[in-house]
Amino acid sequence: MIGKLRLKFILTNMVIVIILLSILLGMILFFTRVRMEKDNIQMMRDIAARPRAPMRPADSSNMNLPFFRLTVSKEGEILSCTGGYYDLSDEELLYQMVKEADADEAETGIIDAYQLRYLKHHVREETVYVFSDISSEIRAMKGLITNCMLIGIAGLGLFLIVSILLSKWAVAPVKRAWEQQKQFIADASHELKTPLTVILTNAELLQDEGYDKKEYHRFAASIQMMGQQMRGLVEEMLLLTKADDSVQTKSFQRLDWSHTIRDASLLFDAVFFEKNLTLKTEIKENIYVRGDEAKLKQVAEILLDNAQKYCKEKATTTVRLSRKGRQALLEVSDEGEEISAEELEKIFLRFYRIDKARSMNHSYGLGLSIAERIVQAHKGKIWAESSNGVNTFFVSLPCEPN
Repeated sequence: MIGKLRLKFILTNMVIVIILLSILLGMILFFTRVRMEKDNIQMMRDIAARPRAPMRPADSSNMNLPFFRLTVSKEGEILSCTGGYYDLSDEELLYQMVKEADADEAETGIIDAYQLRYLKHHVREETVYVFSDISSEIRAMKGLITNCMLIGIAGLGLFLIVSILLSKWAVAPVKRAWEQQKQFIADASHELKTPLTVILTNAELLQDEGYDKKEYHRFAASIQMMGQQMRGLVEEMLLLTKADDSVQTKSFQRLDWSHTIRDASLLFDAVFFEKNLTLKTEIKENIYVRGDEAKLKQVAEILLDNAQKYCKEKATTTVRLSRKGRQALLEVSDEGEEISAEELEKIFLRFYRIDKARSMNHSYGLGLSIAERIVQAHKGKIWAESSNGVNTFFVSLPCEPN
C-alpha cells in the first residue's frame, strides 16, 4: 500500500512537472521565434524603404542576415537588383522568386525551397522585393529546441530524484499511521487471545459432567472474570479510537483547572486509603485553562490511577498544580520502581506496559495513550521523568488569564 502511494505521489509530481516544463519551454521557443521573425521583417522593411540606395548589412544595426533586393516594374520587368551576398546573374531564378512571392497576397512569406523570407513593398508603379536568408534563423531555432529538450530531460531527471526523496517524507506520516494501525490490531489480538482461550477452555470443562458443583462454580467464575477483562479492554480500545473525535475544540470553554484537579483527587482519596497509600495535593488556586472539562479531568484520573497501581507499598503520591509563565503545569509524582530512559520513550505507546503482569489487574497499556491524545488536542504537552525512586508525569497546558 505504501509503495503504491509513493508511486502515485511520484507520478503526480512528474505529470505536473512535465506540463509546467512543456508550457515554459514552449513559451521560450514561441517568443524567441516571434522576436527573431519580427527583427528580420523590420530589417527588410528598412531596406525596402530605400529602394534606390545600394545597401549592405553594415549600413543598418537591424540587419543581421544576408539579403538581396529586387525592384520590379509594373510590367514585371526587373529594373534593379542589389545585394552583396548572392550571385544575382541568374535572371531566370530571380524571376522565379518574384513569381513565387506574387503567388501569395500576403506582404511577407517564406520560400521553403530556398530558405528565404520575402517582403513586398509597393512604391508608386514599382514593387520592391526584399529577400532575406533565414537559414541561420532556422539553425538557431533548431539549436534552441535541442537545448530546451536537453534542459527538459535534465530537469525531469532532477525532479524525479527530488520527487522520490519527497515521496519518502510525504508518506512518512501515512506509513507511521499504517504501522501503528497494524501494531494496534496485533496488540489487541494478542491481548484478547489469552482471555478468549481461558473462556473457551472453561466452557468446555463446564460441559464435562465429571466435575462437582464446586468446580463448576470455579469454571463459571473464571469465565466471568475473563469476560470482564475483555470488556474492559474493548472499552478502553473504543475510548482510544474516539479520543480525537470526541475532543471538539468548538466545545472548549474557560474552566477552573485547579477545581478540576481537586475534584479528581477527591475521587481517588478512598482508593489510596484502602491500599494504605498516601495522596497529597499542592494545588494553586485560580489557575484557568481552555478546554473540555470532562476530558481534562479524565487525564488527571488516568495519571492518578496509574500512580495507585504502580507505586510502592505505603508510598506517597503527590499532585501539584502550579503556574509556570503562561503554562499551567500539573505534576503527579509517585514513589515506585524507577523507569529507565528507554521505557520513558515508549510509555505512551499503545499497549505498552512496563510490568506485563499488570494486564490481569485491568491495566492494558492504553491509559497514557488516551491521556496523550487528549492533551495534544488541547495544544498541550505530556511527558514523564524518573529519578531517585520517584516517577513524575507532567501535563503542561496554555493558561487563561484570571
